[in-house]
Amino acid sequence: MKIELMVIGKTSARYLQEGIDNYVKRTNYYMPFDIRYIPDIKSTKAMTEEKQKEKEGELFLNALTPGDVLVLLDERGKEMTSREFASYIDRKSVTVSKRLVFVVGGPYGFSPAMYERADDKISLSKMTFSHEMVRLFFVDQTYRAMTILRGEPYHHD
Repeated sequence: MKIELMVIGKTSARYLQEGIDNYVKRTNYYMPFDIRYIPDIKSTKAMTEEKQKEKEGELFLNALTPGDVLVLLDERGKEMTSREFASYIDRKSVTVSKRLVFVVGGPYGFSPAMYERADDKISLSKMTFSHEMVRLFFVDQTYRAMTILRGEPYHHD
């Protein structure tokens, strides 16, 4: 199984990108992990929120391949502890044959088509974070899950 995080646009803050790169490298030691950057949509000021979600949803859905398991990182998703997330990844590693794809939505969330296609929804917190911060938090949690599954000392309860 390969884990992929799919996001709209590049990470503009250099310090965040350095942290993300660090955790991606660490995570790849345990399991194939990659971030796919979907290009920003141009001229969004002329679009309604719904139209922007629809366009972003099309880009995300077009980037999926048959057999991908799609998990939305969504405020209405299931909240988990780090240990529960590690167990989730462990279970998926047995049942997912290709890619486990996590998606960070655009500024207005996900389109109805994305919700329809989603296999799961996970919430990182009840709080709202910037889309760039979510990337760093998610890659940290994925690395943390790998160390929990290996019984390594990174995570402390």
